[in-house]
Amino acid sequence: MCGLIVLFYNVLLSVCVCWCVCVCARMCCHLLYVLQQEQEEEEAGGAAQDDKAEEKLPPSGSDDSDDENSQRRRAGVEGLIEIENPNRVAQKSKKVTQIELDEPKQLSRREREEIEKQKAKERYMKMHLAGKTDQAKADLARLAIIRKQREEAAKKKEEEKKAKEAAAAAARGINSLSLK
Repeated sequence: MCGLIVLFYNVLLSVCVCWCVCVCARMCCHLLYVLQQEQEEEEAGGAAQDDKAEEKLPPSGSDDSDDENSQRRRAGVEGLIEIENPNRVAQKSKKVTQIELDEPKQLSRREREEIEKQKAKERYMKMHLAGKTDQAKADLARLAIIRKQREEAAKKKEEEKKAKEAAAAAARGINSLSLK
């Protein structure tokens, strides 16, 4: 099969007239190579299934068959790469008995700061309502001044109203005397 791929590649290169066709030829050859690798892996997979059937049988005592099985399993890229992916993170699973529910949950820095901020705001509002903060004292003083101004305005209005009534009564009295 490998010889067929090389022959196909050489024929395509001899026919090529431009770089684009050469790239296409290389891609076709690569696809054929990948297909060949998949077929070999399938054959190795079938052999691995046969190996499993052989493992069920009692051992015959031959060490040669074990070497052949390990070589068949290492077909393809697996035989070349002997290391694991360093970026892979293994999942840390815990048993139910290992999980401690009584232990308080550790909060992140942002969560702690948010909780502290809310508590500080609540403390400030309680003090503000009690009138113990500077802002509350200033508000109460402003309200007292406004109350005095309104009381004075109400007294002034009442005096003006009484003065108008007295003037109206006096005018009626003059009018009533002149009519008689």
